[in-house]
Amino acid sequence: MQKVLVANRGEIALRVFRSCKELGLSTVAIYSEADAGSLHVEAADEAHLIGPAPARESYLKVDAVLNAAARSGADAIHPGYGFLSENAAFAEQVIAAGLTWIGPAPEVIRSMGDKQRAREIADQAGVPIVPGSQRFQPEALDGLSEAAQAVGYPLLVKAAAGGGGIGMRRVDSEDKLAETVTATQSMAAKAFGDGSVFLERFVPKARHVEIQVFGFGDGTAVHLFERDCSLQRRFQKVIEESPAPGLPDAVRQEMAEAALRLVRAVRYGGAGTVEFIVDAETFAFYFLEMNTRIQVEHPVTEMVTGRDLVAMQLTFARGSLKGLDQSEVTCQGHVIEARLYAENPAKMFMPSPGTLEAFAGPSDVPYVRIDSGYRGGDTVTPYYDPMLAKVIAWGADRTEARRRLIDTLSAFRIEGLRTNRDFLVACLGDDQFARGDVHTSFIDSRRAQLIAA
Repeated sequence: MQKVLVANRGEIALRVFRSCKELGLSTVAIYSEADAGSLHVEAADEAHLIGPAPARESYLKVDAVLNAAARSGADAIHPGYGFLSENAAFAEQVIAAGLTWIGPAPEVIRSMGDKQRAREIADQAGVPIVPGSQRFQPEALDGLSEAAQAVGYPLLVKAAAGGGGIGMRRVDSEDKLAETVTATQSMAAKAFGDGSVFLERFVPKARHVEIQVFGFGDGTAVHLFERDCSLQRRFQKVIEESPAPGLPDAVRQEMAEAALRLVRAVRYGGAGTVEFIVDAETFAFYFLEMNTRIQVEHPVTEMVTGRDLVAMQLTFARGSLKGLDQSEVTCQGHVIEARLYAENPAKMFMPSPGTLEAFAGPSDVPYVRIDSGYRGGDTVTPYYDPMLAKVIAWGADRTEARRRLIDTLSAFRIEGLRTNRDFLVACLGDDQFARGDVHTSFIDSRRAQLIAA
């Protein structure tokens, strides 16, 4: 493995390039017409245009990505996150083309990507699962009412092939059930090519806690501790941290052991994340899903453990990563990450594309990491996720990390479009957040105060 093509864009492409270069690997960028002047294009050793701006005509177009790999002479592909990163068919085509796939085996991606199949595997591995229903195919709603009653209200209608908060809708009563299921099936068919859905009990005051894992493909694995990702809007994460505040050590350990049971059961190879819903009142936890890729929030784990997860992925794919003993993985201090978006919190967090007339964070701040694919003068297009940067701060304790992150965000110079910067600062400075009283309804329940602030 000598030359790696990153089948992605923006900050995640830049992040992968960084570890590639540290390992002496050449890098190849791909880009759409909208990204021709992007930082990730400039940073790579070479770059190849793969199509027009819409993702379905460029970053999601498998033939275009593979053709770029062939033109460049790349011998490996790293998918980053999003786009084709959890597409088992793409992984199979990469391997069939004689390239190294930097990710888990396609059959594992397929099993974990089907959310209901993943629940079955987790259940068989002795991992607690949220009460749920069978799969409902489009236009096939026989037994829906009875299944909902067995699951209990409130419940979530979830796309079987969904992920990252996409394809989830809450239902509080039976009168909205059928129309919500039909709408979710339609959306899932368009977004994932699979319109099947299932029902899952909704935990009203829940926390979202995930375990970072790394498997060695032979039934052995380690965990790299947990991340609390409870602060969300529209079921998508905004602020993540490690360790999870206020989580009893016994629960923390039980959750990590449950994640490892699942990883070992599927003989997982590479970096992945096992996500759980935790009842904020009782600390009972339930399997949510497994992400078979690097996560947006992986810097949290890297800073708290001192380990480069992307370098581990690359070295594992090369066949030269030595196995780790769990005792070798340690956690030091506290880390919090905030996702800085071009969006308007006062308008339901709607994206606000446009030109970044100025965009610069403070430089050389100790214990702070800024991952971004933008600079002043760049355009945030409506074609892709509007995340501008991930800002991550380490502290000896949670209070220090929180204050350091507030100071860093406040020092950003941003001109030309609306962002959620002030909203993030308000969240981090909120008394309830400062106490560690976090849950997935935190933003919705305190929206007025947080936006007014």
